Amino acid sequence: MGGAAWAEPDARALFSEHCAECHAESRLGGTGPALIPETLGRMYGPALQAVIGQGRAATQMPAFDEVLSADEIAAIASYLEEPLAETPRWSVEDAMATRDLSPDYTPAEAPVWSSDPMNITLVVETGDHHVSVLDGDTFDVLDRFATPFAVHGGPKFSPDGRYVFVMSRDGWVQKYDIWSLQVVGQVRAGLNSRNIAMSGDGKWLAVANYLPQTLTILSTEDLSVQKVIDVKGPDGTPSRVSAVYQAPPRESFVLALKDVPQVWEVFYGANPPQMGFAHDYRMEPPVKSADPFPLRKITVSDIMDDFFFDLDYEHLIGASRDGAHGVVLDMVIGQEIASLDLPGMPHLGSGITWPWNGTTVMATPHLKGNVISVIDMESWKTVKQIGTEGPGFFMRSHANTPYAWADVFFGPNKDKMHVIDKQSLEIVKTLDPAPGKTVAHVEFTKDGSKALVSIWEDDGAVIVYDAATLEEIKRLPMRKPSGKYNVWNKITFESGTSH
Repeated sequence: MGGAAWAEPDARALFSEHCAECHAESRLGGTGPALIPETLGRMYGPALQAVIGQGRAATQMPAFDEVLSADEIAAIASYLEEPLAETPRWSVEDAMATRDLSPDYTPAEAPVWSSDPMNITLVVETGDHHVSVLDGDTFDVLDRFATPFAVHGGPKFSPDGRYVFVMSRDGWVQKYDIWSLQVVGQVRAGLNSRNIAMSGDGKWLAVANYLPQTLTILSTEDLSVQKVIDVKGPDGTPSRVSAVYQAPPRESFVLALKDVPQVWEVFYGANPPQMGFAHDYRMEPPVKSADPFPLRKITVSDIMDDFFFDLDYEHLIGASRDGAHGVVLDMVIGQEIASLDLPGMPHLGSGITWPWNGTTVMATPHLKGNVISVIDMESWKTVKQIGTEGPGFFMRSHANTPYAWADVFFGPNKDKMHVIDKQSLEIVKTLDPAPGKTVAHVEFTKDGSKALVSIWEDDGAVIVYDAATLEEIKRLPMRKPSGKYNVWNKITFESGTSH
């Protein structure tokens, strides 16, 4: 007996019918996130099919397993993994069309709470896309507000500590008033973004984009788009922007590029370098004084897409693409002056510094090595390589504590947290607060007396430790708390935290 021939599901039509209302026909996102390979990241195959079929808890993503067959779900998942036919543009006009300022926002004349405004700590909870606002003395939750989907990179505070800005993987930038405990508004600055940086004067916010390959500069006042800078190498090769950093003494943003062996610097101050200094600064093209955000391009020996800076921002330390060494770039003369022994792909974005034996050292974990490298920042020589129980992702310390804390984020010992004596450079204790679970990312209170550690799980917590005795004080239940950020430590550029 014959039967009807099986027809392969039409993935594009299924997407248009069931998904486009939230994610847009272009797959670039609307009320839901962008669904393209650049934003899906590790979410592919069975994991992606599971989200389509079962939905996602604590979001507006519904389950489709009673609406679509398994073959139809698999077809949609495969369709989402396909690259877009053309690299999309995202102009000033495109971004401005998304700007949404809250009509209910009313700025308070003073904080609506009685906590120390300099000891507020924000906890990014990626489990259900919220941020908790903590009193840094009592650890009470003052507010918990919804963020755009998949916040990525550290939040950035205004210099007075009143406002904070967060960014999602698909380019949404949200402004929140900590004093008023209210969302001010949001704007989509890119389509797939990496991180943001706040200018030293608090006027500008720079957004590093993978897609399209641009840097977007926003006004912090009203989230208006001031400029979109296309990022291309000397031969016209487009480059993703891996990260953007603020260099306050230089009144500039510094860009790490993913695809071009250059370092870019965008000036925002009143007195940027003039054209007469073009040769010394190796600028391509020369700075134009009429440009409110003049650009400097420094050619380097290798692609470097992860940076660390000394406290004066005169030296940039970049990780080479081979993951085996680092390069020291003198930002004043625009030339490389040293090479560093950094095996195992250092995570320089999490590097920290402290005084040691009459000099200053930097320490960085490694993403592919069971070691922490400690380097003298005068001689640029390795002081010590501290053996760990696995590759790490974050390091943190504080001027008022004798210890540096380092997680073991990757591998079977992800539940460990090393505590290192900053003078002996020895591990003095290894904490194991949640056996079998990922333990990561440390932040300190304003005075350095307490250390906050994440249990990086959906049913996770923030653990508060006495930073002197290393004893646990309390646990705060959280939904996958990926990072904590103390206002004082961030706006004062505390040497023990990443910048």
